Amino acid sequence: MDILVIIAAILISGVIFIPIGVLIRKKIAESKIAGAENEAKRLLEMATKEAENRKKEEIFKAKEEILKARNDLDEEIRERRGEIQLQEKRIIQKEENLEKRSELMDRKETDIERRQTEVDEKNKELEELYKKELEELQRISGLTIEEAKHQLLTELEKQITGEKAALIKELDEKAKEEVNIKARELLTYTIQKCAADHTSETTVSIVSLPNDDMKGRIIGREGRNIKALETLTGIDLIIDDTPEAVILSGFDPLRREVAKIALENLINDGRIHPAKIEEMVEKAKEEVEATIKAEGERATLETGVNGLHPEIIKLLGKLKYRTSYGQNVLNHSIEVSNLARIMAEELGLDSKRARRAGLLHDIGKALDHDMEGTHVEIGVDVLKKFKENPLVINAVEAHHGDVEPQTLEAVLVQAADAISASRPGARRETLEAYIKRLQQLEEIADSFEGVDKSYAIQAGREVRIIVKPEKVSDAEMTIMARDIAKRVENEMEYPGQIKVNVIRESRKIEYAK
Repeated sequence: MDILVIIAAILISGVIFIPIGVLIRKKIAESKIAGAENEAKRLLEMATKEAENRKKEEIFKAKEEILKARNDLDEEIRERRGEIQLQEKRIIQKEENLEKRSELMDRKETDIERRQTEVDEKNKELEELYKKELEELQRISGLTIEEAKHQLLTELEKQITGEKAALIKELDEKAKEEVNIKARELLTYTIQKCAADHTSETTVSIVSLPNDDMKGRIIGREGRNIKALETLTGIDLIIDDTPEAVILSGFDPLRREVAKIALENLINDGRIHPAKIEEMVEKAKEEVEATIKAEGERATLETGVNGLHPEIIKLLGKLKYRTSYGQNVLNHSIEVSNLARIMAEELGLDSKRARRAGLLHDIGKALDHDMEGTHVEIGVDVLKKFKENPLVINAVEAHHGDVEPQTLEAVLVQAADAISASRPGARRETLEAYIKRLQQLEEIADSFEGVDKSYAIQAGREVRIIVKPEKVSDAEMTIMARDIAKRVENEMEYPGQIKVNVIRESRKIEYAK
């Protein structure tokens, strides 16, 4: 019962107080809304004022910038106007100057036209005077214009020819004073070794056969014999249609000699097969070595040179198989040694040193097939290696003018070398090339106007030309000698040098009666 009363009391109080709470909450909410609206109005008013202030500030800044830009623009416009005014002044001055120049040019042109007219009139007067003078000169001299021109040119040509001849003489004398006592001999030894008129004579050996059947035995089955021989000797065997002969071809004379001796021994033995070929080649090498040693000793005995190193003696022996323009180098060395000795004895110099240097001067040619460098460089290196006398080494090094000679004996070796090489017949040439060179020399000389006769003498080392004295003067003779020498240099090939000797003489003969 009590519980029901309590529940009823609670329900009644809830019915009474709930509407009251609702009203209170409503009032509170309304008061908050009113306050928020007032605050919103206040904030809006403040924002509006602030926006207006900022607007005014931005407008002020914009006006300041516009004003500054306008001032800058006005300043720039003023400067541009000033520059334009200056340019206008300059243009006006230039126009004034151009007008003045134009007026001056007009005056000058008028003056030039006037002067040209005067010049034309004077030229006409001069032409008339020139014609009158020419007519008067022709009347006085009795010559036409063409005849006078020809005579004048002839006299001028004679004068120029004399001056040219005098200049050539002066230059030749000056050149002779400036050159060394002995000019260097410029020899291309590579061409000499491998390509000259006598190549076929110095690079080929011929071995005679008893019959043509021997060729097949030399070739062997499938060519094994000839291959073995060529491999062991380094020499090419040419077995062609030449009857009863085999040709050995190679640039190394020592190898060619070994091949020749071996082949001859094989032919005499009759047994030809690779093993026998190897045996014969070894025997041939020993035989050649013995020959080399014997030839070297013979050279030292003939020249009386003592105390040479055994290796140098062997190198001297190798020179037996070396040629220079067809001249045997060992015989040439012996000849140079003897010539240098004779001249040294006549002059009271050291004949032993002279003959020693003369014998050794071409020692480098024994090795120039196998080593790089000229025969002079190789020879000097070899002699230094075997501690040869420095003065002898200098004579060897100086014999072609590579260095200055330090002794008179070295100069004698130079002279002896030139004498031996230039001796007629010392350097072999084919007969056909020799005759052709003589004919070509005389043809070149005879082709010049005023030449009476020409002779190629001294084995083609000199051409002697006799000119007609009434057609060639002394001055013209000098120029002719030079022109002939130039044509010989350009059109011919020859060893050494050729002397062009032009002779002009006048003879008058009278008889006393």
